[in-house]
Amino acid sequence: MARSIMIQGTMSNAGKSLVTAGLCRVFKQDGYKVAPFKSQNMALNSFITKEGLEMGRAQVMQAEAAGIAPSVLMNPILLKPTNDKGSQVIVNGEVLDNMNAWDYYEFKSKLLPHVQKAYDTLASQNDIICIEGAGSPAEINLNKGDFVNMGMAKLAGAPVLLVGDIDRGGVFAQLYGTVKLLPEEDQARIKGFVVNKFRGDKAILDPGLVMIEEKCGIPVLGVLPYTHVDVDDEDGLSERMTRRNAVGAVDIAVIRVPRISNFTDFNIFESFEGVSLRYVKAPAELKKPDMIILPGTKNTMGDLKWLRESGMEAAILHLVDEGAVVFGVCGGYQMLGESISDPGGVEEGGELRGMGLLPMETVFEAEKTRTRVTGKFGQVSGVLSCLSGIDIEGYEIHMGISKVRDGIVLTNIEGLPGSENADYRNSEGAFSGNVYGSYVHGIFDKEGVAVAVLGALAKRKGVELSSLEAFDYQEYKEQQYDILADMVRQNMDMDKVYEIMGLKG
Repeated sequence: MARSIMIQGTMSNAGKSLVTAGLCRVFKQDGYKVAPFKSQNMALNSFITKEGLEMGRAQVMQAEAAGIAPSVLMNPILLKPTNDKGSQVIVNGEVLDNMNAWDYYEFKSKLLPHVQKAYDTLASQNDIICIEGAGSPAEINLNKGDFVNMGMAKLAGAPVLLVGDIDRGGVFAQLYGTVKLLPEEDQARIKGFVVNKFRGDKAILDPGLVMIEEKCGIPVLGVLPYTHVDVDDEDGLSERMTRRNAVGAVDIAVIRVPRISNFTDFNIFESFEGVSLRYVKAPAELKKPDMIILPGTKNTMGDLKWLRESGMEAAILHLVDEGAVVFGVCGGYQMLGESISDPGGVEEGGELRGMGLLPMETVFEAEKTRTRVTGKFGQVSGVLSCLSGIDIEGYEIHMGISKVRDGIVLTNIEGLPGSENADYRNSEGAFSGNVYGSYVHGIFDKEGVAVAVLGALAKRKGVELSSLEAFDYQEYKEQQYDILADMVRQNMDMDKVYEIMGLKG
């Protein structure tokens, strides 16, 4: 069985996912076969494996860092919030049910065998399992029946590194308070502290590190600097959402709907010099972007109502009248149509008028579409006519079927069945004028797609982008993982980490 180490945090967004990914990369570089694991993830950023199973995006990113294919074994339970009090519960990659928080709390003990089986399978296939916790282990109201933090550490026999976020202040209180709220058995599992997101002169911090070690009897194994590494984020806590980016030569605005999902679809645009990618949630923030993106969402009808009530829909429609380019993905694509129907109450029930920008109707069905897809853009017109014939690949996760009129299909997906209604076609993508939409997540990642889009936007605006050239996004991500590993090596005591695990570096 594999050796293991677990990364827990003093709070959400302390940096557990990134530290886990960095360690995965270091272990891989050192010749070990390593896999990430998170028993339960709560996030709207998800991914479809080659088997058609759904898992959290963070573990996909960590698997990439480890140099292995993502597997649902790495994330056996995924919770996708549908509102403030409930989530869709996905077990082993398939939808189990929708549950409110209390019902899930009462039910979750039944899922422990799934967690145990997934972990044991991974452990039998690898040298090291790098386990990520969730939130904080000191959520004392949730510790009963826990299999996410200390309960998972016990199940795996894993030593724990506790990560604190110094950037938000109070890191010593975070570390000390977390340790002291735990029973002695769990305190003993913590073998080291990691201070994350540090800016400044470490010499000023050193006295505090000595004192926290003395007070808790736990060594500080690393102080990680605040580092901008371009890897996929886990959820809506991402700093990408709150950056106040200056408007670039080519400006792209992503509408930050309340239940935004899979915003990693657009990360590639941030890799080009002269391009700004802004997340906006008020009409005043929208300005006059060169392209507006409506992203995926876990609640299409609810977020469409929000667009209407906030004034964002009216602002978008006004820009469309002026010739703005709009691109919708998944739920954002559904919003662009003429109507959304929910006869079975998958979301909110009833029927809702769409934005009317695409001649398309969407009907929700109970069965979720989960599939990886390949294909090509069709014969596209408008500003993005340059996409015609370019290869695409990605994955789909949605509850609805959209049917489009007039043969304006944006994407030709391999193996897509036809429609029995001659006036409509089942459509994974459509366009009309300068409005485009697709169900395909990752549609911009295939080599050549983002370059074509940015080239067309720049040409229309009469500006030049010096960074536009053949761009291998996968190679770029590999470089980012190596940068992350270098940062971990330089700022963590890896010899001590290996010693804690009973391994040689």
